[in-house]
Amino acid sequence: AKPMRRKIIIDTDPGQDDAVAILLALGSPAEIEVLGIVAVAGNVGLKQNARNALQVVELSGRTDIAVHAGCEGPMRRKLVTAEYVHGKTGLDGPTLPEPKIRLREQHGVDFIIETIRREPAKTVTLCALGPLTNVAMALVKAPDICERVQEIVLMGGGLFEGGNITPAAEFNIYVDPEAADVAFHSGMPITQAPLDLTHSMLTTRARIERFRGLGNRTGTATAEMLEFFERFDEQKYGWDGGPLHDPVVIAYLLKPELFQGRHVNVAIETGSELTRGMTVVDYWGVTGRTRNVNYLRSGDADGFYELLFERLATLA
Repeated sequence: AKPMRRKIIIDTDPGQDDAVAILLALGSPAEIEVLGIVAVAGNVGLKQNARNALQVVELSGRTDIAVHAGCEGPMRRKLVTAEYVHGKTGLDGPTLPEPKIRLREQHGVDFIIETIRREPAKTVTLCALGPLTNVAMALVKAPDICERVQEIVLMGGGLFEGGNITPAAEFNIYVDPEAADVAFHSGMPITQAPLDLTHSMLTTRARIERFRGLGNRTGTATAEMLEFFERFDEQKYGWDGGPLHDPVVIAYLLKPELFQGRHVNVAIETGSELTRGMTVVDYWGVTGRTRNVNYLRSGDADGFYELLFERLATLA
């Protein structure tokens, strides 16, 4: 029997790598049913992120997909954004047309709650590609959804690779550490795609040319996005290409066999200025704390990119 299509909600702050993740999900309709996309403040402000989400959905040709706007800022902190990485629109690189489709009226947090309550228990996966504000607010507002979520798969944090916005913290967790703390304590099954994994998924020149050669609008726009996005990381790390973080979340749902990880305890630092937003990963099991996370440590980069080329080629 064919496995059930995985029902997902994508919670995102669309920068370039989020866009590629959304395109991968929309390009995989046989395995993934996208119930909706919710924007969150992060890479840039909420309004711009929501507009970016509409543009990406339109680029894919799947204009039936509902897009909602969620929270405008973190639970307790001032919003920190990353225009210096993603450009002032958050999606700098390609010139995408003004979106024709509109945001849905309903607040993104309420959309998450209603969808998880409406669908059969343990059938909805939350794919969190940005700060965890919307997810945490949904858990605070409707604790009953915790039991009903199949899994949350998130991009964020790191251990062996350190941080990318501070020496200790990765951007998504740093922006709203309190939200991450709520999510990581929720008891929901969590799979975490950290920098330890994404830093091995580099957009080399050859891979960008493969996207450009797909022969569709999506491939061209993806190549343009990645060329812009990787400039910052190439300067920072001195690598050939930059890491492609967020699509790993969707790739994990499609082909978990591409990734290796282990079940560990992960806690979030919310108190310290120095290490705010650090994911404290008990990789060696020294604390005796409950193992709450499937922590993805490494993956097959070639297999990951082949999956991206194959699926993005099917889009408009």
